[in-house]
Amino acid sequence: MAKFQYRMQNILQLKEKMEEQERNNFAARRRALTEEEEKLAALIGKRNAVAEAGKQLRLTVIDVRKIQENDQLQRFTEEQVKQQRVKVRVAEKSLEAARTRMQNAMQERKIHEKMREKAFERFIAEMNAAEVKEIDELTSYVYGNQEEDDQ
Repeated sequence: MAKFQYRMQNILQLKEKMEEQERNNFAARRRALTEEEEKLAALIGKRNAVAEAGKQLRLTVIDVRKIQENDQLQRFTEEQVKQQRVKVRVAEKSLEAARTRMQNAMQERKIHEKMREKAFERFIAEMNAAEVKEIDELTSYVYGNQEEDDQ
């Protein structure tokens, strides 16, 4: 029996490698988003702590300088939170773009796998047809020889 060789196997392998790269890229983007979200959570925690410290400063003996410093620190941490939210949105968009590229790579690989399966099915059908033809020829030969022997 002949060996099946898919003539576009190298393209299929390339598509598989591209898909793997896109999966790795997606995973890296997912990690980056998680890191940015963790930084945001930490900054929000810091902002809340600074706000609580400001409330405590106002409840105790009034020290104007400490209150001003606390107000500046609150504004600074609020600005950091805003900047971090922007970074999170950028990371989310990057993750979505990576997801789209990964899905496209998966679709392309699946298309080539389907093409390979269809080529294999054609190969099997051709092999079966050749086998049937060979059996028919053998049968005709044997039947023909039997008739010659009978005469």
